[in-house]
Amino acid sequence: MSRKTRIRTALVTAGVLVTTAVGTVGVSAATSGGDAKAYAQPAKPAKPAKPAKEQIAALFDGWNEALQTNDPEKVAARYAEDAVLLPTASPEIRTDRAGIVDYFEHFTESKPKGEKVRSIINVLDENSAIDAGIYKFHLTDAKTGKCRTVEARYTYEYEKRDGKWLIVNHHSSVLPPAS
Repeated sequence: MSRKTRIRTALVTAGVLVTTAVGTVGVSAATSGGDAKAYAQPAKPAKPAKPAKEQIAALFDGWNEALQTNDPEKVAARYAEDAVLLPTASPEIRTDRAGIVDYFEHFTESKPKGEKVRSIINVLDENSAIDAGIYKFHLTDAKTGKCRTVEARYTYEYEKRDGKWLIVNHHSSVLPPAS
């Protein structure tokens, strides 16, 4: 065996031993001429963890708290700039910040307080989740002071943008009577 072949063999063997011992170095044998190259494998970045369902559920609580301030701007701030709102108490689809603020200017007049009845949360990945279910709104008539409760179906689609969870799609409709 030539000196050159012995050196190649020693390098390949050393590379295999380092790979086995450390686990961070790989060995690649080229098929032409028996060359071997040792190279460091880049560490795979850790995939961000998906948020817990409880974290997604808490997003509704924050939205509900903003709603109870009766400040439409605070509620609208929980929505992405390109969010879509199909609201409970309006036939108009809201597709921009001004439309969302306008809806909540009217909705907050009844001092709404939301309460989840049933929630199904699906965490899609580290940056998106859906919360769908049934909620109740306790509303107060501004003129009479009389309270009433309205049950509705809802879907919130959330995305994490620039580190902040925002509503990108919100659908709410009055719960139809059981048939």
